[in-house]
Amino acid sequence: MRLLVMLVVFGIVLVASAAVNAVAAGNFATALIFGALTAAGGLWVYRWIVGKLEQRPVTEIAAANLRPQLLRFTAAGIALFMLTIGVIALFGGYTIEGWGSFWAMLATFGTMIGAAVAEELLFRGALFRLVEEWLGTWVALAVSGVLFGALHLFNPGATLWGALAIAAEAGLMLGAAYTATRSLWVPIGLHLGWNFAESGLFGTVVSGTTGTHGLLRGAATGSDLISGGTFGPEGSVIAILAGAVATALFLRHAARNGRFVHRARR
Repeated sequence: MRLLVMLVVFGIVLVASAAVNAVAAGNFATALIFGALTAAGGLWVYRWIVGKLEQRPVTEIAAANLRPQLLRFTAAGIALFMLTIGVIALFGGYTIEGWGSFWAMLATFGTMIGAAVAEELLFRGALFRLVEEWLGTWVALAVSGVLFGALHLFNPGATLWGALAIAAEAGLMLGAAYTATRSLWVPIGLHLGWNFAESGLFGTVVSGTTGTHGLLRGAATGSDLISGGTFGPEGSVIAILAGAVATALFLRHAARNGRFVHRARR
């Protein structure tokens, strides 16, 4: 029952955030303001509902960790995407066609704030965390990863391959990041940094969405297996490998620190 309530509530938060961000996306100031407001609102709802339903301190979004973890892992997400797109370009899968807009980059950052927070509250804060309590970490990683990939099938340029790639690289990596740290700021930061760099800096398609706006105007070239094709770099085998390496590192850290849940808690 608790899982159902949280999935419904944060599914509504995700839809509302997407609608607000879509309206605000045309202007950098409104995008930044509304992105921050929807993120703050989602976090407030999460803290309130988890506190009420579970009667405990909501340590996974502890205020003390917000600045150090969010900044560090947003930077890590940007760096990981930069490395990924660099390798894709090296193999002929990405080219720069020209400059975009600094203001478009800021607007993209604003919309990505709201999207990253809303998706992580739903998939890691609600789905992963509660499934893990009942069935353990490995099942939670699989369930949340598959459903996270399935969500992206609704995007305009979505493909089955792209959804599977998202499940393998991002769904598993973000779940592993939460497992290793038990903090939602970590997957939020990684998610925000990756998506911002993907569209806001390098001007590529994010998970099959349309209308990329960023500092650069990028284009997919060559083999779809390398470039990701119409789905964007997340459909590239290079991105899958990058996500797999990051996932393995997070899971090794989790294992060393005894953070795996192997069976349902009673």
